[in-house]
Amino acid sequence: MKCERDYLREYLNHLVVERGLSKNTIDAYHNDLDQFYAFLEKSKISCLEVSVHTIIDFLTALESYTAGKPATLARKTSAIRGFYQHLLTEKLIDENPCDVLEKAKAESRLPEVLTIAEVDRLLSAPDLTTKTGYRDLAMLEVLYATGLRVSELIGLNLGDIDAMGFVRCLGKGNKERIVPIGSKALAAVQTYIQRCRGKLVKDRRQRALFVNARGTRITRQGFWKILNRYRNQCGITKPLSPHTLRHSFATHLIANGADLRSVQQMLGHADISTTQIYTHLTREHLRSVYQATHPRSELKSREGAESYE
Repeated sequence: MKCERDYLREYLNHLVVERGLSKNTIDAYHNDLDQFYAFLEKSKISCLEVSVHTIIDFLTALESYTAGKPATLARKTSAIRGFYQHLLTEKLIDENPCDVLEKAKAESRLPEVLTIAEVDRLLSAPDLTTKTGYRDLAMLEVLYATGLRVSELIGLNLGDIDAMGFVRCLGKGNKERIVPIGSKALAAVQTYIQRCRGKLVKDRRQRALFVNARGTRITRQGFWKILNRYRNQCGITKPLSPHTLRHSFATHLIANGADLRSVQQMLGHADISTTQIYTHLTREHLRSVYQATHPRSELKSREGAESYE
């Protein structure tokens, strides 16, 4: 007589032998279904007697552990659906309990962006009386002024930002691109080089533009720590990462009339569809402004009705 786990082993073997899936994919299926099996064992339910309600209970319990991440829930639902489709094909069950579930689709989540006021607060946070204050200000200014990825920022060398106001960086796939930089960011970099960098660098042969207290190229982790310190210091409550400044750069450009192709070039996106998400962000902002201010919007009408009661 088969034990419960035999059905899982047979399914995983089917994925290897008949479908030829990669080891990484098999491991992912295994992990997801192991978690599902642990739930069934705790609930004392056979895998052959699972109903749609059992699956919903599992996903509901899982949601609290994954913070409701749609992509995680969608992947696990897909793994369970595939397993039960296999059991159905093998005539071990009469119907796939997942058939009545709407196929889980990971939500397209819009990235977090800072308001212009929040950017101003962040850029005002570095203490210019300290040895590293000018460096931190220069890094933040460059990141917001150019939309560089953090790897591109820390990869900059002396000479990669010229006096004409352009940054030369090496992006994904070692593709070089040129991005314009604003006068404030350019001035911040020049001031950093003049007043701060020489005090940090130990080896004059060091070519890295941004260096740490040991005089070596600043790391991705080092920049994250700096950014989070300033986030806490200036009271920004939303999640903040180097990519948040990249998203803010693109969103603020488009909101102020920049064309999509130019923003695509500056960000180094291979496909313009990747850049189009920022048009959705600006549309969402316009919608929220409309709903909050127009007298015949649903939100405004409801508030108005309440005020006359």
